[in-house]
Amino acid sequence: MIKLISDDITTLKVDAIVNAANESLLGGGGVDGAIHRAAGPELLEECKKIGGCKTGNAVMTRGYNLPAKFVIHTVGPIWKGGGNNEHLFLASCYRRSLELAIANNINSIAFPAISCGAYGFPLDEAADTAMDTLQSFLDKNGKPAEVYVVCFDARVRAAFTQALQELD
Repeated sequence: MIKLISDDITTLKVDAIVNAANESLLGGGGVDGAIHRAAGPELLEECKKIGGCKTGNAVMTRGYNLPAKFVIHTVGPIWKGGGNNEHLFLASCYRRSLELAIANNINSIAFPAISCGAYGFPLDEAADTAMDTLQSFLDKNGKPAEVYVVCFDARVRAAFTQALQELD
């Protein structure tokens, strides 16, 4: 049920893409900036009305100029050495995003590698946490039907491939 792909998340024709956002929801670098640029200024305006999002939580907006109908914004943890519940917050990002997806009848969803860029989460640990959380959720709920993890480079793809293989 989980598929790893190498693609530009802003071009995917899925019901929802997940944005690795910051707490302000007002755009930033990496995937967050790319999603805001591709969606257009209406996304920023809707995000301003939401008023932010806490680490580990998720909120949903329309997709505007994106092929995806919706954007689920989740705020991943900044890595501070592992002693600040970073793994729990990261797992919560994936779980809360999937809960929003189910609540809104989303059948296909694409995730980036949350917290693996500027937030500095160790890649192998992030991949293990992501895959464990996604698979556990799918085992329990049976949906969404299509779950993609978009790998932005070969290192990310290798780590997530390894984590996915370890689930079997």
